[in-house]
Amino acid sequence: MSFFTSNTPLDVVKHLVLILIAGVLLVLGFFFVYLPVSTHHGETITVPKVTGMNVADLEAYLDERKLAYFVDDSSYSPDPSVRPFTVLVQDPKPGEKVKEGRKIYLQVSMKNPPVIKMPTLTGGSSKTAMLILKSYDLVAGQIQLVPDLASGQVLKQLVNGKEIAPGAPITKGTKVDLVVGDGQGNQTFSVPNLINMPEDEALTLLTGQGLQKGEVFEQPAEEGQVPGTVVRQRPVAGPDATIRMGQLVDIWVAK
Repeated sequence: MSFFTSNTPLDVVKHLVLILIAGVLLVLGFFFVYLPVSTHHGETITVPKVTGMNVADLEAYLDERKLAYFVDDSSYSPDPSVRPFTVLVQDPKPGEKVKEGRKIYLQVSMKNPPVIKMPTLTGGSSKTAMLILKSYDLVAGQIQLVPDLASGQVLKQLVNGKEIAPGAPITKGTKVDLVVGDGQGNQTFSVPNLINMPEDEALTLLTGQGLQKGEVFEQPAEEGQVPGTVVRQRPVAGPDATIRMGQLVDIWVAK
């Protein structure tokens, strides 16, 4: 009993040392004995591949491997081979080492495609429309070219043959057809006669009638021809010759 009495300063020091040693032993025992045993320190589980599996089959499958799962996202896949509630993405990835009881976070395919607002495609180019459709998870359908001076411009956006307005509800994966201008137009008229006209006047006339300048060839002036004037054209003018707006006209100029 005399050891535990504190009659002298040395006895107090002994008691403090004992308390310190006991505290160190408790800390070491907690971190190096209790925690490893309670948390199975050093034991890891290899994450299996669950992508492609149905969520309904996961619980029993992962329970056997002492793992759990949590669906934190869902998305729609237009691929007809992907069934609803199929695992599309998993985290951690297959092959990673985790502790027992770790949750695997999943992205699962939806049963029904989500409904979005139809984007605006008209007024822009067909190439831009393709990029917009892809970004909205919509499918580009047929492209129908129609006579119009707006070359490559989307004039109408169609679903099942009917126009769909921007902002209208549409499900992802829907096929959208486009009506696009061919750059030619549909107005036809007689081919203008440019023969014997000065080159600048002939080109001005073409522009005024909605036609485009094609190739301009030069050839030596023959007898009776005025240099700088049009001596030949393609297509040629005539009572039955017609041309459509936007078409090219080639000319030959005397030099």
